[in-house]
Amino acid sequence: MPLHTSIDDLAEEVPDNALIVLPPDYSNVPMAVVFALIRRRIKDLYVLFAPIGGIAGDLLVGAGCVKTLEAAAITMGEAGLAPRFSEAVQMNAIEVKDSTCPAIHAALQASEKGVPFMPLRGLIGSDVLKYRDDWRVISNPFKQKDEPIVLLPAIQPDIALIHAPLADRFGNVWIGKRRELMTMSHAAKTTFVTVEKFQEENLLEGELTAAGTLPNLYIGGIAEAKNGCWPLGLPGLYPPDYNAITEYVEAAETHSGFNKWLESNGNRK
Repeated sequence: MPLHTSIDDLAEEVPDNALIVLPPDYSNVPMAVVFALIRRRIKDLYVLFAPIGGIAGDLLVGAGCVKTLEAAAITMGEAGLAPRFSEAVQMNAIEVKDSTCPAIHAALQASEKGVPFMPLRGLIGSDVLKYRDDWRVISNPFKQKDEPIVLLPAIQPDIALIHAPLADRFGNVWIGKRRELMTMSHAAKTTFVTVEKFQEENLLEGELTAAGTLPNLYIGGIAEAKNGCWPLGLPGLYPPDYNAITEYVEAAETHSGFNKWLESNGNRK
């Protein structure tokens, strides 16, 4: 796939059964790609949110694209519960791996660092730990007395999907202060990006942009997508469309309402 491509071509490169990681609603969610994945009827995805999800997760679940979902929460925030996700959980239609924000970040950081697991202390005694048989509790080997600590296996997504304000002609992507996007991209095998615009100047050569730039060695493809986070916002450029989000939550209470909303809004590019 060419580095500079289209939204639909990016979506075509995401295979069925892939493990994808998406950012939380407040951090540059590539909604244009989410809609494109639904249009191409992708299926059996393992969707990981770093660390919580919202409308992107609800849409993918409602469209029948998800087999497994892992997150610290799926919520529509002030708009209420995520209706399609909530029904899927109640009907046992998808596998849900309950997690926590620190656990997801730690598992991605393990992959980022190339180590098989990461220790984490704060899960001890929680019901989340009780229901995760893929996590292990051991005694701290550096203490003489018994001190339990949890080991989390590394998570290496097949593809990280992100949106960004800007990329340059060399394929470097500016993400600013959104450091979770850097962790996601470092951890994943590759990263597909949509951007608001391209520029000619090398982002890595600018004193004000280099530290917030994801180098092109992590990038598998970039597509231009104006307002690519809609109906979510892109901090500093445009706010969330709260009317559209509220309309979605109300419509998605039923299958027919969900399908009607998707039919009206799912072809945005």
